[in-house]
Amino acid sequence: MRLDKYLKVSRIIKRRTVANEACDAGRVTINGKVAKAGSEVKVGDIIEIKFGSGSTKVEVLDISETQKKEAAAAMYRSVQ
Repeated sequence: MRLDKYLKVSRIIKRRTVANEACDAGRVTINGKVAKAGSEVKVGDIIEIKFGSGSTKVEVLDISETQKKEAAAAMYRSVQ
């Protein structure tokens, strides 16, 4: 699945256009490498997103094309 779509479906980022902009600005990495919006996401990947002065790091647990709002949080877990 594309990175921008995964970020939207999992509700880490609310809109796909915002996910695209974050990727284009170089603020998103997969396994330590800067990722583009079209990069493939696989189960087990570590995604890090830099927001201003902080950052969020998550591990991909599940990939599905659609997800209900209540179940979206089960697609990833926070990593420190």
